[in-house]
Amino acid sequence: MDIISILQESEAMLSGHFLLSSGCHSDKYFQCAKLLQYPDKASLVLSVPVQEILAEKNAEKIDFDAVVGPAMGGIIPAYEFARQLGTPAFFTERNEDGDMVLRRGFEIKEGMKILLAEDVITTGRSTLESAKVLQDLGAKIVASICIVDRRAENAENPFSWPIFSALRSPTLKFEPTNCPLCDAGEIPLVKPGSRKKI
Repeated sequence: MDIISILQESEAMLSGHFLLSSGCHSDKYFQCAKLLQYPDKASLVLSVPVQEILAEKNAEKIDFDAVVGPAMGGIIPAYEFARQLGTPAFFTERNEDGDMVLRRGFEIKEGMKILLAEDVITTGRSTLESAKVLQDLGAKIVASICIVDRRAENAENPFSWPIFSALRSPTLKFEPTNCPLCDAGEIPLVKPGSRKKI
Protein backbone atom coordinates (compact mmCIF):
# COMPACT_ATOMS: atom_id res chain seq x y z
CA MET A 1 0.00 0.00 0.00
CA ASP A 2 1.34 3.42 -0.98
CA ILE A 3 0.41 5.42 2.11
CA ILE A 4 2.18 8.59 0.96
CA SER A 5 0.15 8.62 -2.26
CA ILE A 6 -3.10 8.20 -0.33
CA LEU A 7 -2.15 11.07 2.00
CA GLN A 8 -1.20 13.29 -0.94
CA GLU A 9 -4.38 12.44 -2.86
CA SER A 10 -6.50 13.41 0.13
CA GLU A 11 -4.39 16.56 0.68
CA ALA A 12 -3.43 15.34 4.13
CA MET A 13 0.30 15.71 3.39
CA LEU A 14 1.23 19.29 2.57
CA SER A 15 4.45 20.94 1.42
CA GLY A 16 5.24 24.61 2.04
CA HIS A 17 6.30 26.78 4.99
CA PHE A 18 4.45 25.94 8.19
CA LEU A 19 4.37 27.17 11.77
CA LEU A 20 4.08 24.12 14.04
CA SER A 21 2.43 23.97 17.47
CA SER A 22 5.93 23.81 18.98
CA GLY A 23 6.77 27.21 17.49
CA CYS A 24 9.23 25.69 15.03
CA HIS A 25 8.95 26.03 11.26
CA SER A 26 8.79 23.12 8.82
CA ASP A 27 8.56 22.43 5.09
CA LYS A 28 6.02 19.63 5.59
CA TYR A 29 2.71 19.41 7.42
CA PHE A 30 0.26 16.57 7.97
CA GLN A 31 -3.39 17.58 8.20
CA CYS A 32 -4.85 14.13 8.86
CA ALA A 33 -8.38 15.51 9.12
CA LYS A 34 -8.25 15.67 5.33
CA LEU A 35 -7.60 11.92 5.19
CA LEU A 36 -10.22 11.14 7.83
CA GLN A 37 -12.97 12.78 5.75
CA TYR A 38 -12.71 9.73 3.45
CA PRO A 39 -13.66 6.67 5.56
CA ASP A 40 -12.53 4.19 2.89
CA LYS A 41 -9.05 5.71 2.57
CA ALA A 42 -8.73 6.23 6.31
CA SER A 43 -9.69 2.63 6.98
CA LEU A 44 -6.95 1.41 4.64
CA VAL A 45 -4.23 3.63 6.12
CA LEU A 46 -5.14 2.97 9.74
CA SER A 47 -5.23 -0.78 9.11
CA VAL A 48 -1.42 -0.77 8.83
CA PRO A 49 -0.63 -0.21 12.54
CA VAL A 50 -3.72 -2.23 13.47
CA GLN A 51 -2.23 -5.29 11.77
CA GLU A 52 1.05 -4.74 13.61
CA ILE A 53 -0.78 -4.46 16.95
CA LEU A 54 -2.82 -7.59 16.23
CA ALA A 55 0.35 -9.50 15.36
CA GLU A 56 1.82 -8.43 18.72
CA LYS A 57 -1.35 -9.52 20.48
CA ASN A 58 -1.37 -12.90 18.74
CA ALA A 59 2.25 -13.35 19.86
CA GLU A 60 1.07 -12.51 23.40
CA LYS A 61 3.43 -9.51 23.52
CA ILE A 62 0.67 -6.98 24.08
CA ASP A 63 -2.92 -6.85 25.26
CA PHE A 64 -5.44 -4.01 25.43
CA ASP A 65 -8.95 -3.21 26.62
CA ALA A 66 -9.72 0.11 24.91
CA VAL A 67 -8.41 2.84 22.64
CA VAL A 68 -8.30 6.44 23.89
CA GLY A 69 -7.43 9.55 21.89
CA PRO A 70 -6.97 13.16 22.96
CA ALA A 71 -9.38 15.67 21.44
CA MET A 72 -9.43 16.85 18.78
CA GLY A 73 -6.92 15.02 16.60
CA GLY A 74 -7.20 11.68 18.37
CA ILE A 75 -10.99 11.27 18.43
CA ILE A 76 -11.62 9.86 14.95
CA PRO A 77 -8.40 7.78 14.84
CA ALA A 78 -9.30 6.29 18.25
CA TYR A 79 -12.74 5.36 16.93
CA GLU A 80 -11.42 3.77 13.74
CA PHE A 81 -8.55 1.96 15.45
CA ALA A 82 -11.02 0.61 18.03
CA ARG A 83 -13.50 -0.40 15.34
CA GLN A 84 -10.83 -2.45 13.60
CA LEU A 85 -9.50 -3.88 16.86
CA GLY A 86 -12.93 -4.68 18.30
CA THR A 87 -12.60 -2.61 21.47
CA PRO A 88 -14.38 0.41 23.00
CA ALA A 89 -13.08 3.89 22.13
CA PHE A 90 -13.28 7.15 24.04
CA PHE A 91 -11.38 10.39 24.38
CA THR A 92 -9.80 12.88 26.72
CA GLU A 93 -10.31 16.60 26.22
CA ARG A 94 -9.25 19.96 27.57
CA ASN A 95 -11.38 21.68 30.18
CA GLU A 96 -12.00 25.42 30.50
CA ASP A 97 -8.55 25.86 32.08
CA GLY A 98 -6.81 24.02 29.25
CA ASP A 99 -6.08 20.91 31.32
CA MET A 100 -6.57 17.46 29.82
CA VAL A 101 -9.42 15.58 31.55
CA LEU A 102 -11.64 12.55 31.15
CA ARG A 103 -15.36 13.31 31.32
CA ARG A 104 -18.68 12.67 29.46
CA GLY A 105 -19.24 9.58 31.61
CA PHE A 106 -16.20 7.70 30.30
CA GLU A 107 -14.76 5.43 32.98
CA ILE A 108 -11.38 3.89 33.63
CA LYS A 109 -11.19 0.73 35.72
CA GLU A 110 -8.11 -0.10 37.77
CA GLY A 111 -5.57 -1.94 35.63
CA MET A 112 -7.34 -1.19 32.35
CA LYS A 113 -4.90 -1.58 29.43
CA ILE A 114 -5.03 1.36 27.02
CA LEU A 115 -3.83 2.05 23.48
CA LEU A 116 -3.38 5.81 23.08
CA ALA A 117 -4.39 7.00 19.62
CA GLU A 118 -3.30 10.13 17.77
CA ASP A 119 -3.40 11.46 14.26
CA VAL A 120 0.20 12.74 14.31
CA ILE A 121 2.93 12.31 16.90
CA THR A 122 5.66 14.95 16.86
CA THR A 123 6.66 15.80 20.43
CA GLY A 124 4.06 13.57 22.09
CA ARG A 125 2.74 16.41 24.26
CA SER A 126 -0.98 15.61 23.96
CA THR A 127 -0.33 11.90 24.34
CA LEU A 128 1.68 12.43 27.52
CA GLU A 129 -1.02 14.70 28.97
CA SER A 130 -3.68 12.09 28.21
CA ALA A 131 -1.50 9.31 29.59
CA LYS A 132 -1.12 11.12 32.92
CA VAL A 133 -4.88 11.55 33.27
CA LEU A 134 -5.51 7.89 32.51
CA GLN A 135 -2.67 6.61 34.69
CA ASP A 136 -3.90 8.71 37.60
CA LEU A 137 -7.21 6.88 37.22
CA GLY A 138 -5.50 3.48 37.37
CA ALA A 139 -4.97 2.67 33.69
CA LYS A 140 -1.88 1.14 32.15
CA ILE A 141 -0.71 2.55 28.81
CA VAL A 142 0.52 -0.32 26.65
CA ALA A 143 1.23 1.44 23.32
CA SER A 144 0.65 4.48 21.16
CA ILE A 145 -0.98 4.05 17.77
CA CYS A 146 -1.07 6.84 15.19
CA ILE A 147 -1.37 7.70 11.53
CA VAL A 148 1.93 9.58 11.20
CA ASP A 149 4.98 9.44 13.45
CA ARG A 150 6.89 12.56 12.46
CA ARG A 151 9.44 12.70 15.26
CA ALA A 152 12.92 13.80 14.18
CA GLU A 153 15.15 11.15 12.61
CA ASN A 154 17.17 10.36 15.72
CA ALA A 155 14.58 11.39 18.29
CA GLU A 156 14.13 9.14 21.27
CA ASN A 157 10.73 7.70 21.99
CA PRO A 158 9.19 10.22 24.45
CA PHE A 159 7.08 7.44 25.97
CA SER A 160 7.84 4.40 28.10
CA TRP A 161 5.76 2.29 25.69
CA PRO A 162 6.09 1.44 21.95
CA ILE A 163 4.71 3.47 19.05
CA PHE A 164 2.90 1.91 16.08
CA SER A 165 2.26 4.11 13.05
CA ALA A 166 0.98 3.87 9.51
CA LEU A 167 3.82 6.13 8.34
CA ARG A 168 7.16 7.11 9.87
CA SER A 169 8.06 10.44 8.27
CA PRO A 170 10.68 12.48 10.14
CA THR A 171 10.10 16.12 9.29
CA LEU A 172 12.70 18.85 9.17
CA LYS A 173 12.07 21.50 11.82
CA PHE A 174 13.74 24.89 12.11
CA GLU A 175 13.91 27.43 14.88
CA PRO A 176 12.21 30.67 13.74
CA THR A 177 15.54 32.53 14.05
CA ASN A 178 17.35 29.96 11.88
CA CYS A 179 14.82 29.03 9.22
CA PRO A 180 16.05 28.71 5.62
CA LEU A 181 12.47 29.05 4.37
CA CYS A 182 12.20 32.43 6.10
CA ASP A 183 15.60 33.45 4.76
CA ALA A 184 14.59 32.56 1.20
CA GLY A 185 11.43 34.66 1.59
CA GLU A 186 9.66 32.85 -1.25
CA ILE A 187 6.98 30.91 0.64
CA PRO A 188 4.75 32.68 3.19
CA LEU A 189 4.53 31.19 6.68
CA VAL A 190 1.15 29.62 7.50
CA LYS A 191 -0.23 27.92 10.63
CA PRO A 192 -2.64 25.17 9.59
CA GLY A 193 -2.89 23.48 13.00
CA SER A 194 -5.70 23.71 15.54
CA ARG A 195 -3.88 24.78 18.72
CA LYS A 196 -4.29 28.43 19.63
CA LYS A 197 -1.12 28.71 21.71
CA ILE A 198 2.37 27.87 20.45
